[in-house]
Amino acid sequence: MGQRALIVGCGFTGRRAAGLLLERGWRVSATARNPEALASLRLLGAEVHPFDATSGRPPVPSADGAQVLLSVPTLRSDGAFDEPTPRILEMLAGCPEHVTYLSTTGVYGSAEAVDETTPAAPATERQRLRMTAEGAVRSLPCRALALRPAAIYGPRRGVHSAMREGRFRLPPGQGRPVSRIHVDDLASIVAASMARGIEGAFPVADALPATSREVARFCAGLLGLDLPGEATESELSETRRFGRRVDGRAILRHLGLELRYPTYREGIPASIAAERSRP
Repeated sequence: MGQRALIVGCGFTGRRAAGLLLERGWRVSATARNPEALASLRLLGAEVHPFDATSGRPPVPSADGAQVLLSVPTLRSDGAFDEPTPRILEMLAGCPEHVTYLSTTGVYGSAEAVDETTPAAPATERQRLRMTAEGAVRSLPCRALALRPAAIYGPRRGVHSAMREGRFRLPPGQGRPVSRIHVDDLASIVAASMARGIEGAFPVADALPATSREVARFCAGLLGLDLPGEATESELSETRRFGRRVDGRAILRHLGLELRYPTYREGIPASIAAERSRP
């Protein structure tokens, strides 16, 4: 019957991981709260289930014997953070073979250079909630993996998209280098990790950290736009106030993979081309 996957949270990355697994002959059950995401996955052959992580209803499909991907981020409502992963795990029926949790490099706190040996050191409430979620996944009686991706970009998401929509602002000064990962490369790593049943915790990133100014200048040239203005430090989101160089080679070595988009210089033009082909 082939391998079975349960993907809880088919957003930007989860949908692509589901598509890859379906192409490879997996049986996929997928949840999402977005009806459009559910419709597109149904067309690809997935068994789909509407699910809202804020309420936990309706219940998550059975995980018995499945490879599970949890791709639900920490949520924010009325100024407060909510981490739904522990209660989602409580709703899982049956015993999964393996669970992959899509975390974030935010769990490294203020560390400016990280690799697979760097200990997590969350410093904010949001980061601590992510570590709580990772801990809940590790406590399951099955193999478990936490993938910690750097800033995820791709079609209609990232610096190029924000600049085109006029909502991107540069940090003050030259800024600090930041690592990124194209969503298609992340989805490939997720799918391969699920197939192999990899355990542990690994950062995920491409090969070229770069400042926002460098990336914005590159995007401006591609799109024929002026460089955006600067924001103050307090005007930037929490995730954009710090720089972090991420060495993501370890998980690639474990899986025997190479990145399709090793830097933003390949990934951003590919993202723009994908947007034009699917308006």
